Amino acid sequence: MQAVPLSAEQQEVFDLIETTMEHVFVTGRAGTGKSTLLNHLSWNTSKSIVIAAPTGVAALNVGGQTIHSLFRLPIGVIADHPIDQNDQLRKLLNAIETLVIDEVSMVNADLMDAMDRSLRQARQRPHESFGGVQVVMFGDPYQLAPVPGDGDERAYFADTYRSMWFFDAKVWRDADLRIVELRQVHRQQDEDFRFMLNAVRHGQVTAEIAGVLNTTGARTPPEDGVITLASRNDAVTRINRVALERLPGRALTANAEVSGDFGGRNFPAEEALALKVGAQVMFLRNDTAGERGMRWVNGTIGTVTRIQGNVRVEVDGEEFDVEPATWERYRYSYSATTKQLKRDIVAEFTQFPLRLAWAVTIHKSQGKTYDRAVVDLGQRAFSPGQTYVALSRLTSLDGLYLTRALRPSDIIVDPDVQRFMADVRHPPAAG
Repeated sequence: MQAVPLSAEQQEVFDLIETTMEHVFVTGRAGTGKSTLLNHLSWNTSKSIVIAAPTGVAALNVGGQTIHSLFRLPIGVIADHPIDQNDQLRKLLNAIETLVIDEVSMVNADLMDAMDRSLRQARQRPHESFGGVQVVMFGDPYQLAPVPGDGDERAYFADTYRSMWFFDAKVWRDADLRIVELRQVHRQQDEDFRFMLNAVRHGQVTAEIAGVLNTTGARTPPEDGVITLASRNDAVTRINRVALERLPGRALTANAEVSGDFGGRNFPAEEALALKVGAQVMFLRNDTAGERGMRWVNGTIGTVTRIQGNVRVEVDGEEFDVEPATWERYRYSYSATTKQLKRDIVAEFTQFPLRLAWAVTIHKSQGKTYDRAVVDLGQRAFSPGQTYVALSRLTSLDGLYLTRALRPSDIIVDPDVQRFMADVRHPPAAG
């Protein structure tokens, strides 16, 4: 595992988490290194930590477990229903010092309160928030929102909470939450482009900024090496299917090897990956085998040049043999022998870490970095943060191509997020 050195800013936040028991929400613009910090924390903390995430894929990406499976919680609104806990689960929850939640912006207020109640109950500390466990959360509410349920669930949230967001959970009325915003952007070097992205993030796009984005984006994209970021699944499927069919020859399919319990078909890559020579692909993981540093990262675009046993992919004029990668699904448990938490592999998914990449959904582009991309918002952007996520994937303004001009209605910011984020403050140096 190659360690990425922390910036001074990231180190300060790591020290805050490591040397205090404060509840911390680590946020920041796209490309500020939230994932780098979380990864460093998981490998270097001296605390007994558990990492959880709201979805299966998010949990796989951070080597953690889904919140529902970790706490053995039912799907749907939990409200004040009794929470069943067996002896094994209580021992596990008692062994946690720090609970780390990634992609917390997708966690709703009810689930946040259910975690609080579970920990108080298991640890028999009913008057302490989260039963005395430190909660550290990572995410950017300007990018991903909780998914609303059916009509009954929406009505419940409207009656019970100020909003669906995790930060409006009842637990935060009593518990102090330190909000820390990472400010140093590592993805984009150009100060002007960073300024424009920040304006999109906060819903403060002027006519001048829109003019620059639209003028730049109106150019014709190159024929190859450009990925389309589309708002709709059907558009992505169509673009990839048509482009693959256009290539000569027969598609060869690599079938994944799946072992253990994956909890449904929540796979991190295609179960059946159809490729042809000439196919444009995107890497789904950082390279771990390169002797001269990383040859590719999660999100790198390349072209398949040979399929024979392994897959050969050309990236920026250089060809690499790509071998299948294994994703591991973990489950935490308590060891009576060592009196400590242990993390066991309960399932494995092995597949080439590639996907067809003439197009990808904006949602699936989350966390990725591209030098060039076509942004296709369809008829309209339909969720807060969608336009910001798409534009902020790019390393520079020069790589932006738009299928149509951006309109004011494409810049959607959730007012609840604006209210909460007005409270952002820097951390002091940890004592």
